[in-house]
Amino acid sequence: MWKKFIVSAVFSIPLLYIVMGHMLGLPIPELINPEYNPFNFGLTQLILTIPVIIAGYKFYTVGFKSLFRANPNMDSLIAIGTSAAVIYGVYALIQIVNGDIIFANELYFETAGVIITLILLGKYLESVSKGKTSEAIKELMNLQPKTATVIHKDKETTIPIEEVEVGDIILVKPGEKIPVDGIVTEGHTSIDESMLTGESIPVEKTMGDKVTGAALNKNGIVKFKATKVGKDTALAQIIKLVEDAQGSKAPIAKMADVISGYFVPVVIFIAIAAGIAWYLTGASSVFALTIFIAVLVIACPCALGLATPTAIMVGTGKGAEYGVLIKGGVPLETAHKIETIVFDKTGTITEGKPKVTDIVSSKGFSKDELLQLAGSAEKGSEHPLGEAIVKSLEEKKLQFKKVDNFKAIPGHGIEVKIDNKVVLLGNRKLMNDRKIEITFQKESDDLANEGKTPMFMAIDNKLAGVIAVADTVKESSERAIKKLHDMGIKVAMITGDNKMTAEAVSKQVGIDIVLAEVLPEDKANEVKKLQKQGKKVAMVGDGINDAPALAQADVGLAIGSGTDVAMESADIVLMKSDLMDVVTAIQLSKATIRNIKQNLFWAFAYNVAGIPLAAGLLYVFGGPRLNPMFAAAAMSLSSVSVLTNALRLKGFKPK
Repeated sequence: MWKKFIVSAVFSIPLLYIVMGHMLGLPIPELINPEYNPFNFGLTQLILTIPVIIAGYKFYTVGFKSLFRANPNMDSLIAIGTSAAVIYGVYALIQIVNGDIIFANELYFETAGVIITLILLGKYLESVSKGKTSEAIKELMNLQPKTATVIHKDKETTIPIEEVEVGDIILVKPGEKIPVDGIVTEGHTSIDESMLTGESIPVEKTMGDKVTGAALNKNGIVKFKATKVGKDTALAQIIKLVEDAQGSKAPIAKMADVISGYFVPVVIFIAIAAGIAWYLTGASSVFALTIFIAVLVIACPCALGLATPTAIMVGTGKGAEYGVLIKGGVPLETAHKIETIVFDKTGTITEGKPKVTDIVSSKGFSKDELLQLAGSAEKGSEHPLGEAIVKSLEEKKLQFKKVDNFKAIPGHGIEVKIDNKVVLLGNRKLMNDRKIEITFQKESDDLANEGKTPMFMAIDNKLAGVIAVADTVKESSERAIKKLHDMGIKVAMITGDNKMTAEAVSKQVGIDIVLAEVLPEDKANEVKKLQKQGKKVAMVGDGINDAPALAQADVGLAIGSGTDVAMESADIVLMKSDLMDVVTAIQLSKATIRNIKQNLFWAFAYNVAGIPLAAGLLYVFGGPRLNPMFAAAAMSLSSVSVLTNALRLKGFKPK
């Protein structure tokens, strides 16, 4: 498409110069100057137009085929209009050869050349945005490790991932990715499954627990038995879902095609009827042909070819200014029809990074003192909840204390010695094992009901307090959801997290529909269910697990801070990771559609008004016959109106 555009541009630029140059007083060789050599002037234009027509031959093959099947579309209009201009130009050339040099002013070759060049540019830009979607599949495939360490007869052997069979025992060291799906047979670790489940807190894994291919092993050595390999793994299923959803997404029927479906047959009928009518009333066949072509030239709304692409070009450019990257015209057109928006929870409505939210301390301990002890104790830990506490200590600029005897208790917590005090930090199980009475029962239950993870802290076998860690809601989430409600859009939230946490977040931000404990592969199905209710659905997400749902939705919006796969699968990327940009994207879509409708009006206004004149209405009453030169001028005027109107979109500001 790019090569075709370059070819047509290389020939149509000199074509435009030859036609317009002498009018603007620019130098033009005498050999092709219309005043001295009108035939050479016309012939040069025809020679330059032919390569452009060859570059845009698809418009003719598709356009005329649609026309003969009685289903004319945008290409039919381009084919008829440009063909009429070229045929009339050839007719004018014949007249010049016959000595009628006045026809040197009635050549329309440049109309055909410039229209085809501009529309090829629009088609190229459209194809670029479509090509991006296949990158998502490549990104997903790159997630899987290429090799696996298999234990066979007590020997470790590294083999290609394709050779792993169901039942193989696989060894995974810290920092390595899980090669395939399986069940842990030995060892204990925490695994970061965020790229698949979207949940930011790594999951503890011990004997009998399931592990998923492509997840990252954080800190322990584990052995597991392969249960699913090849195309059966969770990752392979996600890849298939993305492929299916992208392949099945139907392109929106362009408004211009719908209009031209009615308009083209009417224009052809008027052109033929006018030509025949004049011939039957005694006019010459040349006069009748002139009337026929004049009607086609003036009626062909060439600006119609610009109406949609120019508005979309300006609209997508404006979106980029606000950090909203829109991949082509289809999502920009569809976004204004959205009735339901589905938000992923982690990393989209919430920050996606655990933070210390509450500290409950018993008498004799200040909150800062507890945080200082907990942060110092966790400095040696790799657990993400511990990392959140360490970060909170650093943010408050408190000093780390010296730690002795650090001991990790897998699945429970940690035990350390600080200032000769034995500090325990972990879950309820740890406190129960050490027979420590939990005095903050109500407080810890309340924190858990709010979707937070309470961590109990004991000093010298006495409960000193509770530190709660949670994935906090983004500042913009509540505002964005309120604004969407004001626009009449329903908001749903989808998450793999438990119901309690999901309900807590939904109350905070005002969600209408809560879909909790949804498996990654089921997210796309939940979107499909909403679509089956006849709703236009948008999906907003950031993780690899969101990719199938983003591709399935009518419009997929990815958070810029999310994974590359999510961004490639989505139609719109929100670069600032701010949910208010979802509102901006919908408002911009509405403004663009309004602009396109105005453009379509201007694309037709001049042309429709000129049809009766071209058909010879004034001539009947003794007035002049409409020179096809004026038809071309009307065509140009409608194009200028469309471009000027599209540029008004540059003034768009989100409300």
